[in-house]
Amino acid sequence: MAKIADLLRAGRTFSFEFFPPKDDAEHGRLVEALSELQPLHPSFVSVTYRGGRSSRQRTHDLVAGILRTTSLTPMAHLICVAHTRLELAEILVELRKAGVDNLMALGGDPPSDPNEGPGELAHADELVDLARAIGGFSIGVAAHPAGHPRSPSLGEDRARLADKLRRADFAVTQFFFERDDYLRLVDDMGARGVDRPIVPGIMPVTSVSSIDRMAAMGAAVPDAMADRMRSATSPGAVRKAGIDAATELCQAVLDAGAPGLHFYTLNRSKATREIYANLGLEVGAG
Repeated sequence: MAKIADLLRAGRTFSFEFFPPKDDAEHGRLVEALSELQPLHPSFVSVTYRGGRSSRQRTHDLVAGILRTTSLTPMAHLICVAHTRLELAEILVELRKAGVDNLMALGGDPPSDPNEGPGELAHADELVDLARAIGGFSIGVAAHPAGHPRSPSLGEDRARLADKLRRADFAVTQFFFERDDYLRLVDDMGARGVDRPIVPGIMPVTSVSSIDRMAAMGAAVPDAMADRMRSATSPGAVRKAGIDAATELCQAVLDAGAPGLHFYTLNRSKATREIYANLGLEVGAG
């Protein structure tokens, strides 16, 4: 299986993110999205990890299934939260046995279940080190253009990211909506002597109701973009305004030298396929 670090060294990557389904309805949507996006030949796809034993198994099964039944290159997410070091090592070994070569190492959100502890590893850099000890992985980490919501300051967040990224092979950003937010992050890492690829994460906003949710998730929609969407006269026009804004952002970061694009699909394919078409990307661009 291709390693993402090698793909990034070879050229731009175009990738999609999915989450493991909880039920049959979600499974059906995921299967449909995978079948519709596979013809775009993405460089890789990532599979999120919500935490807990049930999500552990769902993530493993989905990544292993993608390996067995599709031509896609999967990357498994793994979080520190609610796991001991031994449990994390076991998960990493299971992934390697399944043939998984690519890993997204994350700290994870605090557990909602009071019976689950915070985990034995406190930060993602410790998980990166553990994955290195297991061996065989190309390892990515998360980057936050606006800073991690739980960081005391942007400066402290940048310092931790630089340390984490020196250990890893690449980063994928949390979604953002203005080119300069991404460029400031890249420039800051460069000033700290870190030159690993940082792939911009793209989240299309296709409804007015999503605008407030984006801010709650740590990336506020700029006023100009929000006004543009709210002034649209129909749901279809609102959606088009959001897709156009995402397309413009994608083109802007690519023109600025971004090493690729990573789309947060929410297990649906239409918005990603529309942005691909708007950008003029050929099928197989990844």
